[in-house]
Amino acid sequence: MGGDAGVEMTIPGVLRALATHDDLRVILVGDLPLLEERLRPIGADLRARIELRHADVAIRMDEKPSQALRKGRRVSSMWLALEAVKQGQAQAAVSAGNTGALMAMSVFVLKTMEGIKRPAIAGLWPTMRGHSIVLDLGATIGADAEQLVDYAIMGEAMARALLHVEQPSVGLLNVGVEEIKGVEEVRRAGRILRDAALPIRYHGFVEGDDIARGTVDVFVTEGFTGNIALKTAEGTARQISQFLKVELRASILTRLGALLARRAFRRLKEKLDPRASNGGIFLGLNGIVVKSHGGSDALGFANAMKHAREVARHDLMDKIAHDLAAKKMMGELLRTGQRQASATQADSVRTGT
Repeated sequence: MGGDAGVEMTIPGVLRALATHDDLRVILVGDLPLLEERLRPIGADLRARIELRHADVAIRMDEKPSQALRKGRRVSSMWLALEAVKQGQAQAAVSAGNTGALMAMSVFVLKTMEGIKRPAIAGLWPTMRGHSIVLDLGATIGADAEQLVDYAIMGEAMARALLHVEQPSVGLLNVGVEEIKGVEEVRRAGRILRDAALPIRYHGFVEGDDIARGTVDVFVTEGFTGNIALKTAEGTARQISQFLKVELRASILTRLGALLARRAFRRLKEKLDPRASNGGIFLGLNGIVVKSHGGSDALGFANAMKHAREVARHDLMDKIAHDLAAKKMMGELLRTGQRQASATQADSVRTGT
C-alpha cells in the first residue's frame, strides 16, 4: 500500500517479479477489496502464488515514526508484513512505504540481532567494476567505532550473499587514506578492523571518489554521510542525463551522432538506471527487510523483491550471525588477555620484579 503510487506501482512490480522468478511466492498485505480488484485480470498460475491478507490501516508516507507506531501497531499492512517474517511465514518483507515508520516497526517487531546497537540500511551501488555495497545510507545519524565495525561485518556478509564474492574487500569512508586523517571514531574503527582477527579483508580508508571506482566491495560509513553521498550520486546521474539530452538535441549533427551511438547510450542509461539497484536492505535485524524507493516504478519494485529473494536464498542472516559471533569471541579473548596482563603487572609490582 506504500510508495508514491501505492498499488498502481506495487502490484505490477509483484507480478513482474513472480513472472521472472518461478520459485517466488508472495503474501500481499493491505486493503483486501482493492487488492482483489487489481489481481482479477491475472492468470490462474500467477494468482495461485499470491496470498492476500487484509489490513485495516495503511501508514501514510508523511507520518512520523512515533505516530505510525501508535496508529499502526498490530493492524497496519506494514506491521502485519513484518509479523509474517517474525512468525516464519515469509523469508523477507518488502515495502515502498514510509522509511522511518518501516525502520521503527522493524526494530519493534523483529528486534536487533545480539550485539547490534542500531540497524543500518545497505544499498547496492553501481561502480566502474560492477557493484558495491554501501552502508549506512541513513538509518543512524552518527556512529561510534563499534557500530562502524558491526556495519563492516554485516556489509561483508551481504556482499557474499548478493554479489557472490567469496572474500569481499571492506573500506572505511574517510576524508583521506592516511591513518592520521578523519574523526576519532573512524580512525578507531580502522585500528580495530586492521588489528583484530576478524573474518574480514580490510582494505583501509577510502575516499568519496573511490565509490564510483568500486575500489572495494563494501564501503562503510555512518548514516548522515551515507545518505548525503546517495542523494548526491542520484542527483549527479540525473544532471548528466539532462546535460546529454540538451547537447544531443542542439543541432542536426549532434542528433545524427546520437542516432549512430544510440546503442551505447542505451547501455549507459541501463548502467545509470537507479531502478536496477533499487532496494535498501535493513541489516542488523532478526529478519530480512527491504525498503524500495517510494518513487520507483514497477521495474524498480520488482528489483527490490529480487534482492530480497537473493539474500534470503543465500542465508544472509546466518552469515551475519556467524561473523558477529566471531567478533564477540575475539572481544572476549582480548578482554581476557588484558585482564591477565594487568594481573601479571600487579604481581610484578607486589613482588618487586
